[in-house]
Amino acid sequence: MRTPEEKDILLQHELTVMEGILESKAQYRKIIKAGIAKWVKDFQDGRIEIKTVDDLKKLIEIDIELQKDEL
Repeated sequence: MRTPEEKDILLQHELTVMEGILESKAQYRKIIKAGIAKWVKDFQDGRIEIKTVDDLKKLIEIDIELQKDEL
C-alpha cells in the first residue's frame, strides 16, 4: 500500500508526463498544419500534380490522429 504522500507524488508525476505529451502534440499539429498549408500553396501554384496527393493524405491522417485524444 502506498501512503497518501506517495500517491500524491505519483499523481503529480503522471500529470507532468501528460502535460508533456499534450504539449508535444500541440507542437506536432503546428508542424502538420504548416505542411498542409505549404502543400496546398504548392498545388495552387502548379508545383504539385494530382498524382502526388499521397503526401497531403498522410499529413491529414496524422493531423486527425493527433486530434483524436482532444475529443
